[in-house]
Amino acid sequence: MGGSGSRLSKELLAEYQDLTFLTKQEILLSMYVVSAPHLVDNEQQARSGNEHTGTPIAERANGSPLSARAHRRFCELLPQEQQSVEASLRAQVSFERILSLPELKANPFKERICRVFSTSPTRDRLSFEDFLDLLSVFSDTATPDIKSHYAFRIFDFDDDGTLNREDLSQLVNCLTGESEDTRLSASEMKQLIDNILEESDIDRDGTINLSEFQHVISRSPDFASSFKIVL
Repeated sequence: MGGSGSRLSKELLAEYQDLTFLTKQEILLSMYVVSAPHLVDNEQQARSGNEHTGTPIAERANGSPLSARAHRRFCELLPQEQQSVEASLRAQVSFERILSLPELKANPFKERICRVFSTSPTRDRLSFEDFLDLLSVFSDTATPDIKSHYAFRIFDFDDDGTLNREDLSQLVNCLTGESEDTRLSASEMKQLIDNILEESDIDRDGTINLSEFQHVISRSPDFASSFKIVL
């Protein structure tokens, strides 16, 4: 794959496999593509494949070069001096830069998504590992259980492990918007949250825990397909 700076160590490769739903082949493909961009410098070349194998590059690695796309997009947010493979894997990007991506900009939960996946002490920046983990969870490869687990964490605005009335109120406001035209009145909000708790709060403790949330989500066949971000 070129010089030693473009190679992944066995330990880092294993760590990426543990952190994401990507296979070793997919991760190595991403580094190969990053290190040799001239091989896939346009869509036509990516689809046309390699003259020796006859296999389109975009169809290798189980047909999902997610990590390659993720690395390209992550590098676009970095200054030029940090865009090498080695430097980019150590870099962190501010939420402000991450949220400039069109795929996230319109998402009503964009700040919560970034905060949940951030591993920085201040939880206001994303490393490439964080970014890849985020996209992995929002990919078609992630299981419904994993998707519902992270959805629960995103909706748990106060990070206390349950969805209480305040969390549900913030969730609804994110979905409806908080303008005068769209925001629910206090009585409408109370009625809606009462209905949500009546439907979801199995143990009647006034909150929704993870297992109760996943039970509700399991009855929503469209959840997994809608809980995704596509680069």
